[in-house]
Amino acid sequence: MRTFKLQVQTTVDGYMAGPGGGMDWMTFPWTDDVSAYIDALTKPVDCIVLGRKLAEGFIPAWESGPEGEDQESIDWMNNTPKVVISNSLTESPWKNATVAGGDLAATIRELKARPGGDMIAYGGGTLVSNLIAEGLLDELHLFVNPVAIGAGMPVFPDGRQQLRLVAARPFGCGITAMHFEPQRP
Repeated sequence: MRTFKLQVQTTVDGYMAGPGGGMDWMTFPWTDDVSAYIDALTKPVDCIVLGRKLAEGFIPAWESGPEGEDQESIDWMNNTPKVVISNSLTESPWKNATVAGGDLAATIRELKARPGGDMIAYGGGTLVSNLIAEGLLDELHLFVNPVAIGAGMPVFPDGRQQLRLVAARPFGCGITAMHFEPQRP
């Protein structure tokens, strides 16, 4: 069975977005050590899972070849197949992306049962909270930015989550990658 990972940036107080969805707290530059970590994390990945709202900005942004990104990352993002989780879309308006709706747990279990490499979820907030609540993730990679914002969209909106710390890696820019696995009964 494929490994399903979550990669998300967060504040030290556990928010992945500020009030109203603001991301202005992400001011720490990605340094070479962060890029190397991300490369290792995504190397075995051959499927990206996104929520519809995030996909609407994420996919077109990468298709445009964002300034400041290296061509290898742009190519990987554009060439890796994507599954957009949505109950409002019936077909994908994007290249190299399919839409999956209905029961989230059944959809993810079916994707994980397919042959292939790892899968990675990038969010947004509704998808992330539902994946966590349903216990569908095998690994959580939280990129903790050294800033507290006090309110916003929490990574864990439903409260208590039992996790096991696998590794913590601080980077030169101040961000720390926290690799967790869920504790399952």
